[in-house]
Amino acid sequence: MRVLIVEDEERLALTLASLLKRSGYTTTIAGDGLGGLKLAGEGTFDAMILDVMLPGMNGFDVLRQMRADGNDTPVLLLTARSELADRVQGLNAGADYYLTKPFENEELLACLRTILRRSNASVSDVLQFGDLTLTPSISSLACKDRSVSLSARELQLMELLIQNSGHLLSKDTILSKVWGYDSDAGPNSVEAYLSFLRKKLNLLSSNVRICVTRNLGYKLEVKS
Repeated sequence: MRVLIVEDEERLALTLASLLKRSGYTTTIAGDGLGGLKLAGEGTFDAMILDVMLPGMNGFDVLRQMRADGNDTPVLLLTARSELADRVQGLNAGADYYLTKPFENEELLACLRTILRRSNASVSDVLQFGDLTLTPSISSLACKDRSVSLSARELQLMELLIQNSGHLLSKDTILSKVWGYDSDAGPNSVEAYLSFLRKKLNLLSSNVRICVTRNLGYKLEVKS
């Protein structure tokens, strides 16, 4: 898998390249927007990590031009901005995911796997189960007139549960699908994030619950 990193902070760009290399990716780095746009047009990349604040041309404009040129490479936007309006602007420009700095390495890898999987499988932008609507592109989980934001890991886990509704998922399966085979995360991480999701389901007053079958795994069920 080839990933284009467009990041003007050299130290961060090299850190990202090293992280991705250890995870089995091949990387190319561009230090400004125009250079990134040129490389994106010349090379064949499986994904792109694109910073918003870039010299020459900002990430939003790079992304808009890419999409106008017919380049549908999956793009993960990186930025220090966390306001909803900025996230919406990035998604409207054609981003597949939006990650706010600072972030954990595992979170970035999870986001990258998400956009690659969506690209390969053409996953719908909206997933539904019971009274829940999950919109991955904006990390939103909604129930009727209520909605909550999900972290990258919560989103990965909820996507997995919905896509496998009716099937029990073991902790090992969840760990490999959400955290990846190369992760140091353990069963306690699965329990922690399932707990986070349960709390958000309660906040939404959803009729969906996460059920556990001892020694077998977890699945979603609709409360009768």
